[in-house]
Amino acid sequence: MSQPAFSASIHALEEAVGARLFHRDTRNVNLTLEGLAFEGTARRVVDEIEGAIDGVRDLVERRRGKVSIALLPSLAAGWLPPLLAEYCAQFPGVEIQVADMLSERSIDQVRSGRADFAIVATTTSDPSLSASLLCTDRFELVYRQDHRLASTDRVEIEDLAGERFIYQVRHSIVGRYLTEALPAHALQRFIEVEQLATVIGMVRAGLGIAAIPQFNLYDFHHADLVRRELNFQGLERRLFVVQPSGRALSFAAQALHDLLVRRRPVATDRVSQ
Repeated sequence: MSQPAFSASIHALEEAVGARLFHRDTRNVNLTLEGLAFEGTARRVVDEIEGAIDGVRDLVERRRGKVSIALLPSLAAGWLPPLLAEYCAQFPGVEIQVADMLSERSIDQVRSGRADFAIVATTTSDPSLSASLLCTDRFELVYRQDHRLASTDRVEIEDLAGERFIYQVRHSIVGRYLTEALPAHALQRFIEVEQLATVIGMVRAGLGIAAIPQFNLYDFHHADLVRRELNFQGLERRLFVVQPSGRALSFAAQALHDLLVRRRPVATDRVSQ
């Protein structure tokens, strides 16, 4: 600032506080008693402003912050952990919360503000939320090694006639698909359960066969079971990213969002296991 502009600023400040803050002569400038009283508070204000600026810079550079994500338990257990480890190594100061829950509850987490974004198996019509397609997931048929289809490399829709299916309620797309694709007399009853472990247990016991999303089979270690990909047109699960509509994510949340989208899960071609 020029000397006249600086003097004008000091004069305006003294008028604002209603007291003379400086003794001035041709050689020296010293604080008055009122100036000394004002200085302590002024320095604290400056320190707080500088601290606020540094804090925002830390957030922008992801050195600090907090991210909360909600997603399906199968993704949280299989696909997410190595990506989360990569994110934490890059941004160790960011606090992360993970809510592993089903789609409806995950969407509620975003709606209520408890999660920055969610990865779910359903879209939403809520105008306060936006949903974008992340990826598609194929289904695999799982059955015992002594099943009649065990020697078949490729399963056709007709091969499933007369089979009893065991599936998770939230994957009822399988039941609807088979009901439409096969004649009514060709289907036996379905057994509906909630948990994947229950599905696997019932298949191992010989109670039926199961069509399971591939991304749910991240930890599949059962030598007595066989897996075959179901290459049926239209039989797929779509996964979406749901986040608040019209509101930008924080820098830390956006960085995690971008990493997960960039490294989205990809269904693989497989024949058996």
